[in-house]
Amino acid sequence: MAVYRIFSDYDTFISTLYPTANNGLDEMIEVGGFPFEGSPHTHRGLITFPTSEIRTLVNNTIGNTNFSASLNLKLATAYELPTTYSLECYPVYESWQNGTGKFEDKATNKTGASWYYRKANQVDRWNINTETLPSGSTFRTGSIFLGGGNWYTASNGIDLAVTQSHDINSSHDALFNVTNAVKLHYSGSISNNGFIIKLENGLEFSQTASVLLQYFSRDTHTLYPPYLDIKWNDFTYTTGSNTIVSVTNPIVNVKNNRGTYPDIGKQRFRISARDRYPTRTFTTSSIYLTEKYLPKASYWGLRDEYTEEMVIPFDTTYTQISGDSEGNYFDIYMNGLQPERYYRILIKTTLDSSTTILSDTNIFKVIRHG
Repeated sequence: MAVYRIFSDYDTFISTLYPTANNGLDEMIEVGGFPFEGSPHTHRGLITFPTSEIRTLVNNTIGNTNFSASLNLKLATAYELPTTYSLECYPVYESWQNGTGKFEDKATNKTGASWYYRKANQVDRWNINTETLPSGSTFRTGSIFLGGGNWYTASNGIDLAVTQSHDINSSHDALFNVTNAVKLHYSGSISNNGFIIKLENGLEFSQTASVLLQYFSRDTHTLYPPYLDIKWNDFTYTTGSNTIVSVTNPIVNVKNNRGTYPDIGKQRFRISARDRYPTRTFTTSSIYLTEKYLPKASYWGLRDEYTEEMVIPFDTTYTQISGDSEGNYFDIYMNGLQPERYYRILIKTTLDSSTTILSDTNIFKVIRHG
């Protein structure tokens, strides 16, 4: 199983409060709706991921389009959240420029996308008029403020609208399944102009409710820039003549962990599993050297060693541990991890009908630029 993480190349947000101002270098992507001085206002996020990296991954690594893709934003701060609300995500119809502005710059920065304009110097307004699109495509436009972006809702019968609902107990991170849109970006069926993220229609321009969510942008100085997770199934499992560990307390280690890795490329980790207290038997070699396999339903995960957050959670579809003639293994793509950080490999398996998470000391560091 495989998980490949792509970080955003551009992101910003557009606002009705300053409809000609750009926020392309702000540390936050703001999404919300609120009344201000008697008028309803809103923020919408814009974000893109590099087409070339998506196509290289699909063509050279996955080899087919049997993958899933999810857009992830980590929440920094939230204000006045209702008990329930929904976020919407769509692929953007027209191209836009990121710009170099920050929210509430004293002088209006006009270097990139704003509520009214999609490019620098206020020369290209967002198209909010009804127009002819490719066959089978529909799109939505901005708002009563005559701007705010435009986006596809469908293309040739493929639904491109994605909604995420939250309640009071939610983490309020934004997570959208954008598989359909990414596959169309890959094929060129629609141009990859990224995604727009907005609050549900009922709250965006409310005169009574006030909702504001701030997510870390690519310009954050934290560990939480936006990313696109692409996952696919490359699971294989062959044990040969070896047996499967069945005891409740086996010794499990990653036997080829070098401890440090560059932030590029793929690393294959090999797992050593054996009985802690093997049954006595007559043999010409040490029974403590006899390695076995983990059960087929075993999974790997990755945790940041200092924050103790799961960077790659256990996934029964996409982080299942493979097996070949040499033993169990799994692959990690290092370019999807934050450099100069320590990570702990976790292994989740079921032994004697009990689910066990094994961590031991399987820790490694990712080094910037190798």
